[in-house]
Amino acid sequence: MAKESLLDRITSPHQLRRLSMDELAALAEELRQRIISVVSANGGHLASNLGMAELTIAMHYVFDFAQDHLLWDVGHQCYAHKLLTGRGGRFDSLRQKDGLSGFPSPAESPYDLFATGHAGTAISTAAGLAWADQQAGRDNVKTVALVGDASIVNGLSLEGLNNAAMLKRQFLVILNDNSMAIDRTHGALANTLDNVRMTHTYSDLKKSTERMLQRLPLGTEISQTLRHVRGVLRSSIHGARVFETLGFNYFGPTDGHDIPSLIRVLRHLAEMNQPTVLHVHTEKGRGCDYAVEDPCRFHSPSAYTVRDGQAVFAAPTRPSWTNTFADALIDRARQDDRVVAITAAMPDGTGLARFRDAFPDRTIDVGISESHAVALAAGLAKAGLRPVVAIYSTFMQRAFDQVFHEVALQKLPVVFCMDRAGLVGSDGAVHHGFVDIAMMRSLPGMVALAPADAAEMSAGLGWALGQGGPVAIRYPREEVPADLPGECPPFELGRARVLRQGTDATLLAYGSMVAPALQAAEALAKSGVDASVVNARFAKPLDVATIARLLQTPGPVVVIEDHSKIGGLGSAVLELAAERGGANAAAVHLLGIPDRFVQFASRQQQLKEVGLDLDSIVERVKSALMQKSEVRINFTAIP
Repeated sequence: MAKESLLDRITSPHQLRRLSMDELAALAEELRQRIISVVSANGGHLASNLGMAELTIAMHYVFDFAQDHLLWDVGHQCYAHKLLTGRGGRFDSLRQKDGLSGFPSPAESPYDLFATGHAGTAISTAAGLAWADQQAGRDNVKTVALVGDASIVNGLSLEGLNNAAMLKRQFLVILNDNSMAIDRTHGALANTLDNVRMTHTYSDLKKSTERMLQRLPLGTEISQTLRHVRGVLRSSIHGARVFETLGFNYFGPTDGHDIPSLIRVLRHLAEMNQPTVLHVHTEKGRGCDYAVEDPCRFHSPSAYTVRDGQAVFAAPTRPSWTNTFADALIDRARQDDRVVAITAAMPDGTGLARFRDAFPDRTIDVGISESHAVALAAGLAKAGLRPVVAIYSTFMQRAFDQVFHEVALQKLPVVFCMDRAGLVGSDGAVHHGFVDIAMMRSLPGMVALAPADAAEMSAGLGWALGQGGPVAIRYPREEVPADLPGECPPFELGRARVLRQGTDATLLAYGSMVAPALQAAEALAKSGVDASVVNARFAKPLDVATIARLLQTPGPVVVIEDHSKIGGLGSAVLELAAERGGANAAAVHLLGIPDRFVQFASRQQQLKEVGLDLDSIVERVKSALMQKSEVRINFTAIP
């Protein structure tokens, strides 16, 4: 009979305090092995979680997060936390439909306070909780914001630090510094933290800090004593100046893998009734050689197997949209030296790592700072360059004000390339890109397009780079489908592409939904239904003439988009119908994401859940034909 592991015995964080320091160290290794096992099977965030084992144990050892507050920033580093808070038995279901989320989830556990997947939020939400506790006199409740993967450089993090410094109570920000974000960190603050770690006094400072903290009393005099310690450290290390300028006490850096030292430090800082930053240095990918060697690739890998100590991934059957975009951008940059690319800490995920290899001097990584990325692009465009801002659709939401004010209002030629548009699979609701069409088409002068195959990606990007104003391009997280039938015609502003002529119904599809629409039309033909298929190409401006003609045909028009039904292409079609003389809404049928958050599962499972898979499209067209109204849409004269 196999011996029960330490991890199998942990059903509550309170049980950690029954273990010896040696057992806690062994538990950290068990946590890592469990995470590697599950992530290799399911995919997920690996490298950052492997570096979090000891720090997570120490936090739960010192604090009681059943009543204390723990806020995660970024949320994807919470796997060890899930394993220690009663979810170990379900951990094999990580990121699977009806399983555990890959992010904190209040629906799973009272130990998770917010469902978080975007960086920069923890300090602000933690400050809100701390202010409420301060007002209510709940001095016994502690607040901890754990900030990792370089999200400290995000603008909201800095806004939170600025305001939280005004608290007059315990408030601890743990800066989990693993030298990286998703990729290597960039910028002045990142360089400052690097200098702190690399200073020749670092090792001596850690030892002296530990000796002083071991002698500290636990009681009313601790704040005064810690202020004295801080004064001693201030002259030794310049990392303190960054945070103390913002009003925080600063301690560190300390070894994020030394559990006894972490516990001692956290015990003392838990009693400090002032806002404090603890700078902890961890190793991204710790305990897994291939993740340490390539932490970028193993930040969020897909499922893989291990052979001879190396991770082996299944070969894709077709190119991804991300790589297809990268190829198209590199090709355009070779033709036009004004083209520059901007990413917000996601060079691998957006394909810009390949562009950076080809054009290192024309690639800018701003770190986790999407708003700055867009405002920077506005400045570049104003100076005559052609900036391409590649950001996931879900993260573009954070830069909407800059898209509005710095780009659209100024009529500047910035191209926004939004990867991971629509449903994204196992990352779930925190990462779905289902509002980008609504955002972009609400802005005067903005053009919104979506390619339907590789040729359209190249043609659409090339067309966008030649425009005199902003253009937004969206595409999903999946493989590019087979080429559409016929030659790819050049892009023309607001012109759709008719792919198939039919007499019974029309499928008006956008971007990634064009290929399924064609497949649905072929399946319908076997049932005797003759359907047209139109590739909308543009959500703004619409092809008014083509769509108006479609709505005058006797059959239903089914609009298909991987986006919310609210504000998307379907909404634009209905708006056009109403503007052109009043429409019978029964003639237009919208297929899109319903008004709810879609939870994590595979992308194909999610498409089926919301009715965007092949079978659902076919059934919806048949249903629309059966419900066909005798009242038709009548348009006034079409220019």
